[in-house]
Formats: sequence, C-alpha cells, structure tokens
Amino acid sequence: MDLELNNTANDQHSHRRDEFLLAMYGTMWDNINRHLTVVWQSSGILVGGTAIFALVENKSLSLDIASSIVVLVGGWAVLHAYDANSWYNRNLAIIANIERQFLNATDAKQIHYFFTRHRKPHMVDHLKIHALLGFALAILALSYHFFLQVWPGRHLPMSNFDPQRLLPYVTAAGTVVALGLFRSHYLKAHKRFETQSPGLQAEGQN
Repeated sequence: MDLELNNTANDQHSHRRDEFLLAMYGTMWDNINRHLTVVWQSSGILVGGTAIFALVENKSLSLDIASSIVVLVGGWAVLHAYDANSWYNRNLAIIANIERQFLNATDAKQIHYFFTRHRKPHMVDHLKIHALLGFALAILALSYHFFLQVWPGRHLPMSNFDPQRLLPYVTAAGTVVALGLFRSHYLKAHKRFETQSPGLQAEGQN
C-alpha cells in the first residue's frame, strides 16, 4: 500500500514538474519575442532622433549639441541591442536545457540538434542589423559635424577654436567606453550561466 502511494506521489510530482517546465518553456519564448519587438520599436526613436537637425536649421539648437544627441541616441540603441541579445542568448540556453528534459539522443537527428549544446553568445543577425543602424547614424552625425564645424577651420589659429566643437567626439568616446563595459558584462554573465547551469548532458556535448 505504501509503495503504491509513493508511486502515485512520484507520478504526480513528475506531472507537475513537466507542466512547470512546459509553462516556463513558453514564457522563455515570449520573453525573446518581446525583447526583439522592443528593440525594433526603439529604431523609430533612433531614426526620429535625426529630426533634431531641423532645430539646427531653425537656429534653435547648435550643430554641436544636435550631433552629440544623435551620437548618444545611436549608442543608446546599440546598448539596447546588446541587452536584448543577452536576454536572447540566456533564454535560448534555458530553452535548450528544458528541451533536454524531454528530447533524447535520437531527436538530434529526427527533430533538431540545437538542444544538444548552448549557442555561443554572438549577436544574432536580427539584432546586429539594429546595432549597425545605431552605429551608422552616429558615424553620419559625426562626419556631418566634422566637415561643417571642424574641417573648414583647420588653418585657423587655435585661439579661434571653440571647445564646444569637441562635445560630439567626447560623447562618442564615452559611448564607446560604455559599450565596451556593457559587452564585457554580458559576456561574463553568459559564461557564468553556462558554468552554473550547463543542463543535462546531451548528444554532441563534450
């Protein structure tokens, strides 16, 4: 009698665990889709940020500040791409771990082999396109500023140089440093996850 009760309790526990994992599996995919959608929504803000140059034409804003803002928004968009990519890679690793609970070695050929090992934390093409857009607009803003504000005065004495001209380039340098720090943080976080949560051993893993 006790053995039957234990078996029943074990079956109920296994069933609840399967239900929990499947619900978690769906949530991980929802999180991935939500982050990808949010990143592309920010593209509208990124492109719209270039409209700030209209204020320059109206002399409501200096070209130095306008260029700095566009560089800052471009860096902000790239950081969003890195953040979304971090979520994507982590959730995909969790998804692979869950799939290993249900799929067996033969499923690597019969269904798909992606669950057999974790994906390397490279930026996916979808997010890479978004990041390249941010980089491109920032570079265009810097180039536009350089040829209008810096290059024409290259033969003038330094006493005529306005320190505000440096603002876009200081902003760009700070943005590059921030991107490097965030990228390093995301890579370390992903490596820590893989070390602490490698999942079940699956076919194709060393």
